[in-house]
Amino acid sequence: MTRAHDLGGRPAGPVPDKDDTVVFHDSWHAKALALNLASGALGAWNIDASRFAREQLKDYATLSYYEKWMAGLANLLVERGLVTEAELSGDVPQSQLTPKALRAADVSAAMHKFMPYTRKNGPTAQFQMGDKVRTLSAPQAGHCRLPAYAAGRVGTVILSHGNHVFPDTNARFQGENPQPLYTVEFTAATLWGAAAENPDDAISLDLWQPYLEPL
Repeated sequence: MTRAHDLGGRPAGPVPDKDDTVVFHDSWHAKALALNLASGALGAWNIDASRFAREQLKDYATLSYYEKWMAGLANLLVERGLVTEAELSGDVPQSQLTPKALRAADVSAAMHKFMPYTRKNGPTAQFQMGDKVRTLSAPQAGHCRLPAYAAGRVGTVILSHGNHVFPDTNARFQGENPQPLYTVEFTAATLWGAAAENPDDAISLDLWQPYLEPL
């Protein structure tokens, strides 16, 4: 399945040259980050849902980084019933979102808040370190953390991380559905074939158990 945001291994044009010592390259970029942080504090969605909102943008390929953030945020605010399209357009007065509003004094704590996605419940790990596994032949529809370039490839489990929130269901508000998470190592030759410049190079991906099948 071709997904606009899943560009790994596909031609995507030159990487823009920019000064990485500059945090925000335009003044509105800082406002975009602030709006996303403040809106996230309302508790109406999770990080997987916010990623999925950006991935679904029809004009994804033509938007800049922070334009994707703002477009995805606007859609989430409307979909979750926090504002209306008329309010976003400025045609009617905006709703008051004060009960859970993120105050200036609380921003630093919110930015540094640790929210582990590890969970004690969920299925038992099916694989052990050293096991050979094959990934699904095609990434599932919706939000999926299996990149297309690694679909249907054979790798080796090198780490087991216990159960973590499963992003595929969490992104759709269908529950956390904790699943075992592994680090799986692939050789460059396995992923890229003859196009691999250094066939023995290794690439590691963190993948959930539903993405994998035993050999």
